[in-house]
Amino acid sequence: MPRKEVRAIEVAGKPVKRIAFYRVTGPFGFLSNLYQRRVVFEGKEFTCAETAYQFGKPKNRAVAEWLISAPKPHLCAVAAHALLAIDIREGWKDVKVDRMRAVVRAKFTQHEDLKKALLGTEDAILIEDSRADTFWGTGSKKVGQNMLGRLLMEVREEMK
Repeated sequence: MPRKEVRAIEVAGKPVKRIAFYRVTGPFGFLSNLYQRRVVFEGKEFTCAETAYQFGKPKNRAVAEWLISAPKPHLCAVAAHALLAIDIREGWKDVKVDRMRAVVRAKFTQHEDLKKALLGTEDAILIEDSRADTFWGTGSKKVGQNMLGRLLMEVREEMK
């Protein structure tokens, strides 16, 4: 059964639009970190926000370069998720949200069309509808932290 990308809920008696995204396709695919649009971050050019984010995870620069050399961004993400603890930079859990925020901000400030599209979501609640990820998304039970959605809404608010 296909997921509904836009639906409304009521908050304090007022309807609020909710936009669920996950894949890079469809009208809200641009919200995905895997959406292929070059991002310059920390002086380096990346194929998309996901590769910019994952580049910061390994403690070894050679491993970081190997990750982003993956032929497709989702393969970079898969490889990064499989890193052993000994390969992950110290303090990653303490900096990963700030890094993601900065990467998302770079993505939407470097591309006027993406900025306009993000602002076009108005005040909708943005939901990274990953069934597997309960930190960046909502997970299969829809109770995850939705951190990517929150960061997108934060950056959208900054750009208003």
